[in-house]
Formats: sequence, structure tokens, C-alpha cells
Amino acid sequence: MQTDIFWVAPTLSLTLGYLLGSIPFGVILTRLGGAGDLRTIGSGNIGATNVLRTGRKGLAAATLLLDMAKGLVAVLLVAHLFPGNALLAAAGAFIGHCYPVWLWFRGGKGVATLMGIVVALHWPLGLVYAAVWLGLLGTLRISSVAGIAAAFSAPLAAALFGRTDLVLLLLALALIVGWKHRENVQRLLAGTEPRIGGTSRPRGG
Repeated sequence: MQTDIFWVAPTLSLTLGYLLGSIPFGVILTRLGGAGDLRTIGSGNIGATNVLRTGRKGLAAATLLLDMAKGLVAVLLVAHLFPGNALLAAAGAFIGHCYPVWLWFRGGKGVATLMGIVVALHWPLGLVYAAVWLGLLGTLRISSVAGIAAAFSAPLAAALFGRTDLVLLLLALALIVGWKHRENVQRLLAGTEPRIGGTSRPRGG
């Protein structure tokens, strides 16, 4: 009986994180805003970068903020309701965004949601994440490079800041970000990855 009770909080934490993370704000906002089905636009991705390809900067900004917020809220909410289970909520929220059941597990690439998670887990890491992400976006204007670099900066910063309890989770999530960007990496190697504000990339990118 005690074993059954022990698993209640972790299971609820993971589930709650997943459900919050799986909300496809990009798809919802573009439909409500009359911009069409995001999955048929540009790369077909549900994140803010692809929303920007609709020409609706406001919708893109809202998608970015909400994708970040759901990761942050999932972690903070579970930390309050089920102390000690924040990492499970973080994992659930990230997986929910990348593989949402509502969209047949075809979700986003996790960069914005991971930032919200990182801020919630240890806000100084969030500052590093934001600096790397925004710095590279501003200089290179290549979304994939900025996102991948920011994701991998999180476990490195956690190690440097002495938060060794976060390193393995953040490294695992960064590896998933890298995997979700595998087609972008192929284009980077081929020299065909577009910059923000340039021509739209092909479907699947």
C-alpha cells in the first residue's frame, strides 16, 4: 500500500507536466488569428519561428511567450503541489511540447519550452540560456544554431554553477533538442540553412 502511495505524486507530476507542455499554442493562436493551419505552413513546425513565417509577428511573440510559460508553470506548479518532483514535471512538460498526443506526437523542437523550464528550475541558468539564445539570434540570425547552442548551454551552466542535480536532465533535454533539429543540422552542413527574415525553409525543417 505504501508503495502504491509513493508513486502517486511522481505519476501526477509527470502527467501534469505533460498535459501542460502538450498545449499547442502555435497551432491554436494561428487558427484563432485567421492565419491558417500552422502545420501546413513553412516548415510545418508548431513553434514561434514557424509562426513568424505567417507574417504575424504578434502571434509569433505570443507563441514564444506561451511556450516558455507552460514549461515554467508546469515546474513551479508541481514544485508547490508535490515538492521534490519538479524534475519530473520538467521532463513531462518538455516531452509534451515535443511529442503532444493531440497532434499525433508531432510537436515543436522545445527551445522556448526548455527556457521556461530552466528559469523555473534555477533562474540564473535561465539568464545564461537567454543570453546565448538571443545573442546568437541577433548575430547569426539562424534560429537552429541559436536554439541548439542555448539548449546545450543549460547543462554546462548547471555544472559550472554547482547544480549537479540538474545536469543529467538538462543534458538529456538538450540532446532531444539536437535530435529535433537534425534536418536543420544537415542543412547547416550543406550551407543551405536559411536565416531569420530570409526565404522559407522546406517542409520538415
